[in-house]
Amino acid sequence: MRKLLSVSGFGALGLMVLGTVTAHRVAAQDPVLTPVIVSQAAPIVTKVIQPKQKSTGTQKFQGYFLHANVAQVTVRSKDNEMAIQTFPLSEAMAAKMQKIIDKGGYQYGDKITVYYDPQTHTALKLKGKPSRPL
Repeated sequence: MRKLLSVSGFGALGLMVLGTVTAHRVAAQDPVLTPVIVSQAAPIVTKVIQPKQKSTGTQKFQGYFLHANVAQVTVRSKDNEMAIQTFPLSEAMAAKMQKIIDKGGYQYGDKITVYYDPQTHTALKLKGKPSRPL
C-alpha cells in the first residue's frame, strides 16, 4: 500500500513538472504580438437621431369622476384604477364648472374626458354628460 502511494505521488509530481516545462506562453498577454493601434477610425453614422418635439397641444385623460369644485376636478383613470389625477381648472373652465354645479353637477362615477395642458396640467375642457342628481 505504501509503495503504491509513493509511486503515484512521484508520478503526479513528474506530470506536474512535465506540464510546466512544456507549456506555451499565453499569446494574449505578450505585448510584442499585439498590434499597436496608431489612430482610431471615424465613427460610421448611419442615421441622425432627431429629438422629439414637445407637444404644445392638449392631452386627454379619460376616466371616472370622483370630486369637483369651482377650482379643481379629480378623476380616476379608466385604464388604471390606482391612477387618480387632480386637475386645476382654467378661468374659462371654472366659470363653466360653476354653471354645471348649479344645475346639479357631475355625480361620482360619471365617465368624463379631461383635456389638459401637458406642461401646467390645467384642465382646459371637460367632455362628458353629467348624470341626474339623486
